[in-house]
Amino acid sequence: MGITQELVKYCSGLRFSQLPEEVIDRVKYLFLDFIGVACRGSQEDSSKTIYRFVRETIQGFQNGEIIGTKQKAPYLYAALANGTSAHAIEMDDVNNEASLHPGVVVFPSSLATGEMVGADGKRFIEAVVSGYEVTIRLGRALGPENSYKRGFHPTGTCGTFGSSIAASKLMGLKEERMVSAMGIAGSQAAGSMEYLAQGAWTKRFHAGWAALSGMIAAQLAQKGFKGPSSIIEGRDGFLHAYSNGADPSKVLEGIGSWFGVTRTSVKPHACCRYMQPPIDAVLKILRENDLQPDRVEKIRLGLLRAGFHLIADPIERKYSPQSIVDAQFSAPFGAAVALLYRRAGLDEFQLSKIKSEKVKQAMRLVECVGDPELDRTFPKQWCATAEIITRDGKKYFAKVDHCKGDPENPLSWDELVEKFHGLCHRRMTKERRLKVVKEVRGLEKVRDLKKWSSLLLSDR
Repeated sequence: MGITQELVKYCSGLRFSQLPEEVIDRVKYLFLDFIGVACRGSQEDSSKTIYRFVRETIQGFQNGEIIGTKQKAPYLYAALANGTSAHAIEMDDVNNEASLHPGVVVFPSSLATGEMVGADGKRFIEAVVSGYEVTIRLGRALGPENSYKRGFHPTGTCGTFGSSIAASKLMGLKEERMVSAMGIAGSQAAGSMEYLAQGAWTKRFHAGWAALSGMIAAQLAQKGFKGPSSIIEGRDGFLHAYSNGADPSKVLEGIGSWFGVTRTSVKPHACCRYMQPPIDAVLKILRENDLQPDRVEKIRLGLLRAGFHLIADPIERKYSPQSIVDAQFSAPFGAAVALLYRRAGLDEFQLSKIKSEKVKQAMRLVECVGDPELDRTFPKQWCATAEIITRDGKKYFAKVDHCKGDPENPLSWDELVEKFHGLCHRRMTKERRLKVVKEVRGLEKVRDLKKWSSLLLSDR
């Protein structure tokens, strides 16, 4: 039995009763985070374009809820819409070791498929855990740096497989057909990093398309369509095609002894995950030493090599973001708004700040350097350093080993709920938001997602 079949066998046999309480709790935690970012992301222009496409182009039963709106869509396209909107504001969850965003693919697929089949909360949780396992394990095996060097966004590529497994479990597919679903997913895995060249919206699309593609794979497999059973490990399979340095042993390493959901981080800052540690380091220095912006002469950021080209190269482009996407992937911009506003949230990642002369000047104070010492513990740790030099020659230094939101330095449930309220208050009344929190925390008690999911629509 090959790697693909072994992975499917494990996921097929996974049951709610086997899951530790911390895993169940983490699914609820990450689901609430996903609902929040999808709800707030529904307000972005990229999301509204997707909604228009779905409304004007796609015919069929409009039964799938589009989070944070008053709109419904066919289940496949509800997954596309929710995945795209959840990835729009760069505040969605991340697995560090795989350097990808599992939640914005696995949750849209699981929610839409769960609605379609009328699944209960326990089956939904099983599917989410399985989808995270597949997505994260494939990302670890590819190696983040290898994937980026080939120009692929691992959220889109690996996520397609995770979506197919989550959907397959909810649809009750047998092992043989789940294997075919994985094989079919492999012919749809996509996601180009070229969005970085012009600050395009396609990164956001990767998540939604992976969710939809995985659902298509499961539905085709259910009808008897055949996919290759060696799609992961085969001569022309996924690991060979999408990485120059894949490690196949990592796909099944420790399977059953740990769960990907418990190794997944959430974001407090509205930008690329590689920017979160240096922003935390800058904020740490500013707060501990009460430094005011007018005292700062230079900020030197020590960055990981794996993410350097995402957030710091070419440096002139990073000094001159032209769009919100550009800013979300600019370490100088992140450090500048942290310096000026002591925050790096959604209010800071706005066009008004991008155009601000004050921000432009502060960006020019920022120097980005690759630090080989930081790479020693990557990808298990995403470290960063910051050194701030003041106009009177004083130097302040900070290193962040685990930024806020990592499992080792988590947002508490109370902090996560606060984040959720902040993201959703424009689209949901307080009464609706409180009910969502309560229902998600009792997710295993939900009897029918088809009836339950209308709670996620906007009531404003």
